[in-house]
Amino acid sequence: KNAIVHVYNSTSFAQRQQVFKKSKEQVKQIAIDGANYLTQMAAQTEGNFRFEYSPESFSGTEVDYALEVCNAVIDVFKPTPEKKLILNLPVTVEMSLPHIYASQVEYISKNLNNRQNVLISLHPHNDRGCGIADAELGLLAGADRIEGTLFGNGERTGNVDIITLAMNMYSHGVDSKLDFSNLPTICDLYEKVTKMHVYERQPYSGKLVFAAFSGSHQDAIAKGMAYHKEHNLSTWSVPYLPIDPQDVGRVYESDVIRINSQSGKGGIAYVLYSQFGIDLPALFREDFSYYVKDISDKAHRELSPQDICDIFQNDFVNLKSPLSLKDYHFTREDSVLSVNLGVEFEGKSHEIGGSGNGRLDAVANALRENLALDFEIVDYSEHALKEGSSSQAISYVQIQNAKSKYFGVGIDTDIIAASIYGLISAINRALR
Repeated sequence: KNAIVHVYNSTSFAQRQQVFKKSKEQVKQIAIDGANYLTQMAAQTEGNFRFEYSPESFSGTEVDYALEVCNAVIDVFKPTPEKKLILNLPVTVEMSLPHIYASQVEYISKNLNNRQNVLISLHPHNDRGCGIADAELGLLAGADRIEGTLFGNGERTGNVDIITLAMNMYSHGVDSKLDFSNLPTICDLYEKVTKMHVYERQPYSGKLVFAAFSGSHQDAIAKGMAYHKEHNLSTWSVPYLPIDPQDVGRVYESDVIRINSQSGKGGIAYVLYSQFGIDLPALFREDFSYYVKDISDKAHRELSPQDICDIFQNDFVNLKSPLSLKDYHFTREDSVLSVNLGVEFEGKSHEIGGSGNGRLDAVANALRENLALDFEIVDYSEHALKEGSSSQAISYVQIQNAKSKYFGVGIDTDIIAASIYGLISAINRALR
């Protein structure tokens, strides 16, 4: 019912000289004869036809001669507002810089016969790796239409990747009217159907395009995201992310902040907070990041968010060896707060007591005085893991002994228990 019939012949100097061995007039006549033949066939055939003509190897053709051939073809097809001719200008093999191609397109656009009834189309290949640049500059130079492919697959180095081109336009506020809001699904279907692979760093489409491994990048992204949320910005300007990854179906937690031995404290802290509600205190972030990066380095692999959470839980939270808490009971007499602790230390049970100016200070004094432990509490913070009265509390305790400083973490539905578990975890890490 509707068809675009595309006819083309090569017009370049090299093809005229070496392949066809014909003059300019003879090659132009091939184009004219083809156009006449098509119009005759269309008159004898039922259907709605539109025509497209390409001076193939356009970028290798003298631009004034290419214009001459195109105008001759236009005079045959006689396009109208209802049936415009598509005039396609191929970058058959990229032979020039993108701005040169754009200048050629501009020259044709400004000097074409019946320009108002002609759609100038671009068909960029990618032999110099400049297909996207050719297309973008060609559009700025006056083109109306683009021919491209999904993920850039085509002859030789391929054609312009229509996804990258459309998303580049989108990133500058131009709506291509193409829906790429779920690129992961498009990639999966493409790979299933074609048995070809979408390269991990393919712009916008690849699995690693938005991935930040570098510590400084992760820190900037995390701060940028927080700033956008805090200020409710309507214009996207997060560092290192040219567009919002969610606009193409990517997920921040699994696609943006990726953790390996290059990662920094900001990225690792972001993963724990965004996915698990764990808000590491500033002093702990650096300590924990070095710990995680060392594990990643030795394992020679990237760590998933769940890997990081497992490391945190197994190596820092509610540690029970060699010291574990069995029971506790606080009493207050006048201004003195006292505690009785039931603990197990190095395989032996102990009932011990102590006092202090606060609950954690009383527990610390009881452990120091009765178990000959040498440490001082240097930092403490806490927060709720989830909103609501039944939420768990998490506490972070840092201690210092003669050797170094150590963080421990406690988690419990009771904040007092969480703080004691945090202290005991820090002591256990110091004793290891």
